[in-house]
Amino acid sequence: MSEQAVAGKVVQDAATTSQLPKLIFFTLSLGIVPITSYFGSLKYLWNGNATYSAFTAVGAANLILVAYIVTAIIDDKTETTPSRDTKKTQ
Repeated sequence: MSEQAVAGKVVQDAATTSQLPKLIFFTLSLGIVPITSYFGSLKYLWNGNATYSAFTAVGAANLILVAYIVTAIIDDKTETTPSRDTKKTQ
C-alpha cells in the first residue's frame, strides 16, 4: 500500500470512531434529559402542572436535536474542507 492510502485509511478510521461517542452521548441525552426535565419541572418549577412540564420536556428534546444537527454540520464541514497542507502538495 502506498503511504497516501495508509494515511487516508487512518484518517477515515479516526473519523468513524470519533462519531460513535457523540452518537451515544446524544442518544442517552435524548432519553434522559426530557424525562428528567419533565419530572423536575413538574415538582419544582410548575407546581404540578403537567401541561407546562410537558412543554418543558419537548423543549429540552428539541434543544438536544438542534445541538446534534449543529454538531453534525460542524463535523461535516471540518471533514470536507481541505487543509492548507494538501493544497500546497497538489
